[in-house]
Amino acid sequence: MITSGDGKYKVWLKQIELGNDRVYILGGGEKTHLGGMVICEPGKETNVIRLGTHYDHVVLKPIAEKACGKYNTKAVALGGVHIDNASKEEIDKIVENCRSLVKCI
Repeated sequence: MITSGDGKYKVWLKQIELGNDRVYILGGGEKTHLGGMVICEPGKETNVIRLGTHYDHVVLKPIAEKACGKYNTKAVALGGVHIDNASKEEIDKIVENCRSLVKCI
């Protein structure tokens, strides 16, 4: 598991290998939840599933796409990060911490 950030801005990413394929679970903030899922297959269009009114697919998509491209295999990213009544600045901080996780894939 890798992490980025501190306190309520801390996010984490766990990788699970399923044969040659990869599954990534993203969580953090004040409450981890399932806000979306992104599925990538080499040579195919990325599938994005947004759950409810959540925007977690925005940070999940780069995770799945990076893993798919790097390992040339199917990759799924799912999960979500939540902070109650988050300001734009807090959301930007969480997004930046999620982007730093992508660099570790």
